[in-house]
Amino acid sequence: MKAAFYTLGCKVNQYETQAMEQLLSARGHEIVSFSDPADVYVVNSCSVTAVSDQKSRQMLSRVRREHPEALLALCGCYAQTHAEEVRKLNVDVLGGSADRAGFIADLEAAYARREDAKRAIPALPRTFEPLPSGAVQGRTRAMLKVEDGCVNFCAYCIIPYARGPVRSMPLEDAVREAEKLARAGFREIVLTGIEISSWGRDFHDGTSLIDLMEAVSAAAPELRLRLGSLEPRTVTPEFCARAKALPRLCPQFHLSLQSGCDATLARMRRKYDTARYFESVHLLRESFADPAITTDLITGFPEETEAEFSETLAFIRRCGFARMHVFPYSIRPGTAAAKMAQVPKAVKDERAARARAAAAEMTEAYLSRQVGSVGQVLFEEEKSGLWSGHLPNYTQVLCPGTDLHNIEAEVRIEKSDGAVLYGSVIGKS
Repeated sequence: MKAAFYTLGCKVNQYETQAMEQLLSARGHEIVSFSDPADVYVVNSCSVTAVSDQKSRQMLSRVRREHPEALLALCGCYAQTHAEEVRKLNVDVLGGSADRAGFIADLEAAYARREDAKRAIPALPRTFEPLPSGAVQGRTRAMLKVEDGCVNFCAYCIIPYARGPVRSMPLEDAVREAEKLARAGFREIVLTGIEISSWGRDFHDGTSLIDLMEAVSAAAPELRLRLGSLEPRTVTPEFCARAKALPRLCPQFHLSLQSGCDATLARMRRKYDTARYFESVHLLRESFADPAITTDLITGFPEETEAEFSETLAFIRRCGFARMHVFPYSIRPGTAAAKMAQVPKAVKDERAARARAAAAEMTEAYLSRQVGSVGQVLFEEEKSGLWSGHLPNYTQVLCPGTDLHNIEAEVRIEKSDGAVLYGSVIGKS
């Protein structure tokens, strides 16, 4: 059969879509673009916000309207957390955020019989689900999912209910996957998970994320190593000292902030305050040369006052982030924050706009500092006559050139437009 996937949400969802594509390809099926004719259309859903749920429903409706004869399938976090709701949608095959192999088998069975294959959403497992890493088609950067689940239960977040408890990929399996990705020709590995800072917690043997980083780096020393989102308290003097010793670790660190006000952080049930967060920022800047520190920010969290938001604006400017993902608070029924006094939508949106304006200023300043420097760019694809790639700090660079796919080259940075950098290749690795 011809199968097409549409992925919403985080890098973990992207990884799991790639894994399902590989599982199908290995069983003789063809993966096609979501815009092409297909026998099966799969929506891999997200449920981090109400908007995410809405996007999943809209895509399902669109596919059913445009491809009425095709099988329609839904999996992911929205299906896991809203099982009764999604059963009312016109979907042929249902899966949650676990047992991807079982979901693939259901797709095959439904296609073979041309009949409904709805089933009970599987219970979330207590052990890590192994899935193939890499991609169906060759890419420069491979994601390696090393962890699933979260037990932080922040006041606004539904993900612990969608993903279950912490489950870690065994160290020896991560090493084996890293070696495989190196042999396959990838040039960079991104360690990803729902909360990679929790990696190893379920082993109860004292191992932690930095142990995993060292093992993966040793297994694939020629590959860049990039980290997914980190809990700020992960960054300690020991973590920085050991991380700095890894020769190919990319100096890009995504530290989830959510608010720059201590009172708001307490209502969110975050496990740090602004002083501890800034300590992490300081440690990283002491250990790495102008690292890209990026973050997420929620505006208009329940009960947030204008004074509290002003504290947040001042704090993000103090941190000087390279990039920020800013979004208004979204109510998730069943969470503690849903029962709090809500901020009007117009206020949430207006604060988001102000935060994004501050973020754009910080991004422009970070990019400007790189003009005139020389850095190693890993090139991925050609866009409108220029090759696009990324520096180790994950800043996008555009350059003229020929046949640069999957090439790491030395580039002189010549200018910035406030969003990306432009440069010239001066040597290839």
